[in-house]
Amino acid sequence: MPLSPRATGIAAAVITVAIWTGFIIIGRASAAHTLLPFDIALMRVLGASAVLLPWGWWLTRGRRGAGASSLLGFSPLPLRQTVITGLFGGLVYALLCYAGFFYAPAAHASVLMPGSLPLWTTLLAMGLLGERITSGRALGLGCILAGGLLVGGAGLLSAFEGGEVWKGDAIFMAAAFCWSVYSVLARKYGLDAVRATIAITAFACFTYVPLFALLTGAGWLPTRLGAAPWGEMLFQALFQGVASVAISGITFVQMVRAFGPVRSTMITALVPGLSALGAVLLLGEPLGWGLLAGLALVTAGILFGVRAARLGGGHGGAAAWRPVAAQGPQTPNNPGP
Repeated sequence: MPLSPRATGIAAAVITVAIWTGFIIIGRASAAHTLLPFDIALMRVLGASAVLLPWGWWLTRGRRGAGASSLLGFSPLPLRQTVITGLFGGLVYALLCYAGFFYAPAAHASVLMPGSLPLWTTLLAMGLLGERITSGRALGLGCILAGGLLVGGAGLLSAFEGGEVWKGDAIFMAAAFCWSVYSVLARKYGLDAVRATIAITAFACFTYVPLFALLTGAGWLPTRLGAAPWGEMLFQALFQGVASVAISGITFVQMVRAFGPVRSTMITALVPGLSALGAVLLLGEPLGWGLLAGLALVTAGILFGVRAARLGGGHGGAAAWRPVAAQGPQTPNNPGP
């Protein structure tokens, strides 16, 4: 018996939030195992490619040579769009995320990555798309900035004691910036959700895999693939690639179709709190007052921005707030991992 549209939307929302929350917790937990950040990125690319590249080839059958596809027909987007979006949204973003988990706790990632995403997206949308900031969105951005400073400031203070947490915090902010660039550019191009996800995966596969093989073979890039258990590599390929890239992209599309972009953004605002709580319960991370306050401010800032989008309506109200993925089935729908 098929599920109703609402039941399908609820199931999609649960899967999306679970995968995004797991991305942060598992990413941090991976730092205690064998694989290095570049190794995990390779598993992500291989896992996603196994599912999405055949899909891309199927979508572009009979259309090759018409400028609508590239990379031997595995990317359903033109080459220029594939390269630009794939660089920021597929390759650099993933590398930065996994590198950050080796320096900073998961709780910091839960605040700084989802939290700074609306900040970067709004600033980029102002510069590239000419969008304006409303007072409601400005208040939300102020809360997000204050929350980020509370969390990141503690990391900076630890640098005077020889700590390296600040490096992870800075990397998480840079990762959010890369995803925001991808989001704004994808909105500018009006890209389809599935095609954009396939395109960035194809770009990563055609560039990162041979480059990784070349650099590790020459001894210029450290790797632990030879020492890693097969189970660990398979798990990373399935979760980081299949789940985080392919499945969450599809479920987010379905969630937006069921609940709309604004309510969907409110649902995904659960991710910072859930991932921070999961880091405490599953990884034994401390949850001090500064982190709690930062988490509360970031979550409040996201909700302020969603409320401003709902009240403002139209392009100027919601568009710069939601990551481009949250704007419906015509645009990329995967602002998470």
